[in-house]
Amino acid sequence: MKLEGAGAIVTGGASGLGRAVVELFAKAGAKVVVFDLNAEAAAKAAQEAGGVAVAGDVANEEDADRAVDAAIESFGNLRILVNCAGVGTPGRIVNRDGNPQPLADFEKVIRVNLIGTFNMLRVASARMAAQEPLEDNERGVIVNTASVAAFDGQIGQAAYAASKGGIVSLGLPAARELARSGIRVNTIAPGIFLTPLLQSLSEEVQQSLAAAIPFPSRLGKPSEFAELVRFMVENSYMNGEVVRLDGAIRMAPK
Repeated sequence: MKLEGAGAIVTGGASGLGRAVVELFAKAGAKVVVFDLNAEAAAKAAQEAGGVAVAGDVANEEDADRAVDAAIESFGNLRILVNCAGVGTPGRIVNRDGNPQPLADFEKVIRVNLIGTFNMLRVASARMAAQEPLEDNERGVIVNTASVAAFDGQIGQAAYAASKGGIVSLGLPAARELARSGIRVNTIAPGIFLTPLLQSLSEEVQQSLAAAIPFPSRLGKPSEFAELVRFMVENSYMNGEVVRLDGAIRMAPK
């Protein structure tokens, strides 16, 4: 799948990993819908990328439809979906006072991360399947974002790890089902990246996190995540895969 001229949606595209994908896509000639809950940040990112901003909730059916409609109406096609939107609210199953984690906290993480990813995938793939095929009979590419927490989640990450594990498990059946429509589905499981959230931490904390990464012993760059997204989009034989991007880290229990 060539990026040049392709209509794309990047969820969570106003900041962090999603913003890096938006910037790379724009430089490569793709036309991007920046879909984010933060309307102001989405508008700024879209303006700088020459794209279109849509403010909304990835787990909301109507908002997902609006994002897809925006791509079709603005660019004439929707070839790429990159799901980066997510939340990582920590919480122990039983806290130090002996109280169980509020069910609403678990539900929120599952709703945004897992249901939001599936919501966008189902709506986007339906539109992609209705388009004329390109080379190799391709109609679209979807890249989902999981996490290394899907494989070695830490204490306090039960909700987050479960949501990301669901995204990992979603990938293969989705790729198998959508294969007949010429749509590929891949998943990235990033480790510790230098996103705005981590940048807000002290230098000492950042260095401590980096020291736990075997090689290179530093936090990942959002641009490195974006490059892997690009590879997954452009390599037509890359399908149904989950790739860890983590410097060989394996997370400790806590």
